[in-house]
Amino acid sequence: MIPPKPPSRDAGRASLWRYLRLFRADNLSAHPARLFGAKMAAFRTPFFRSFLINDARLIDLVLKQRPEDFPKSRRFVEGLAPLLGRSVFLTNGAEWRRQRRIIDPAFEGGRLRQSFPAILAAAEAAVARLPPGRVEIEAEASHAAADAIFRTLFSMPIETAEARRVFAAFQAHQKSQPMINLAGLVPLPRWLPRFRSRATVATAREIRALIAAMVRRRQWEIDAGTAPADLATKIMTTPDPETGECFGPEEMADQVAIFFLAGHETSASALAWGLWLLAAFPEAQERVAAEALALGKTPAFSELSKLSFTRDVFRETMRLYPPVPMFLREAARPERFRDRAVPKGSQIVLSPWHLHRHTGRWAEPDAFDPGRWQREATRAARAEAYLPFSAGPRACPGAGFAMAEGVLMLARYARAFRFALPADAPEPMPVAHLTLRSRNGLWLEAMPRRPE
Repeated sequence: MIPPKPPSRDAGRASLWRYLRLFRADNLSAHPARLFGAKMAAFRTPFFRSFLINDARLIDLVLKQRPEDFPKSRRFVEGLAPLLGRSVFLTNGAEWRRQRRIIDPAFEGGRLRQSFPAILAAAEAAVARLPPGRVEIEAEASHAAADAIFRTLFSMPIETAEARRVFAAFQAHQKSQPMINLAGLVPLPRWLPRFRSRATVATAREIRALIAAMVRRRQWEIDAGTAPADLATKIMTTPDPETGECFGPEEMADQVAIFFLAGHETSASALAWGLWLLAAFPEAQERVAAEALALGKTPAFSELSKLSFTRDVFRETMRLYPPVPMFLREAARPERFRDRAVPKGSQIVLSPWHLHRHTGRWAEPDAFDPGRWQREATRAARAEAYLPFSAGPRACPGAGFAMAEGVLMLARYARAFRFALPADAPEPMPVAHLTLRSRNGLWLEAMPRRPE
């Protein structure tokens, strides 16, 4: 069985307007199939030049060697700015460096070990909440991942009214917001208003108001000496080592928005697809369940290393269904890629969706094969063509948290339930919104396993 993948468009040239229509409908299938084997592809319009790069040397150049020459694309920022403001995910240059100096210490050292009880509690709550029978697992995974981020960031379970309101607003925003605002593809003056749907604007405003209230309350707790020692407190009390300044309330609200987006939306996407793949491949599911049962009821942080096959399943899930299927950078100066001129301002597209399925890098790229991660032949592909968390200085600071959460939740779900694909369920079809989701949901049959 080959897991579902959207069909690529025909190989002929597409006019700008046809491409934009296809892109708006589904940017995964708007591209020709040849991109899964190309080292580079160029796309030219009257408004911008775009270069998709799958060449390992070019990826290394853009992400690791000279990242300052390839800042986050302004066209990408256009779509996310209403929600994320001036967060670390969207800024560049000195502003970005200052933000990372404050944020990075929260994810260093033993912070993951300290946060593990909160992640485990979220996993146990998710398992207890899952009803037996037919379930739409994307919704359950979203709930579970949101609970984990609230517990680790603000020490509150999602059952609190405030957390549930933020979660509901993010769910609505996810459905209304495309990955890239098409108005941003046209080089309009910055002062000219961008056209966004009412739902996008309204949900972004609601989310930011709720987050701002949470940040204000946490600041009061910090000032009173009653704040819990969680991620939010750590970030809000960490001064920039160069200036001695901490995040102000508005800037902290920006960072919380991206932590929630990165820590919830991406984790939910990977977890949901991982559970669907376990249902589609029962032998893999039983191996994951066996590892989980061997850990017992209350695993310690140090025991995560025993979930080696489960970790490979999660890696393979993110290869086939990368939560963020595309990154956009912008050439800050004229470049030359593979003997082709790259004008200043060109859009540089790094696409895990294409890179993770590249025919020149992976054996049977569309197949689900967790065992590939233990084979020597995969080592080069993993180093050069696997970017679930990006790479270089701008790599996701919470990658370790995401891996621990994903592996643990897969294991805890498989320990408690046996999953199957309902015979009459629609085949899922990946589509990119803010993260990679299924157009028609991910339906599973959940059957409780016999108690130990």
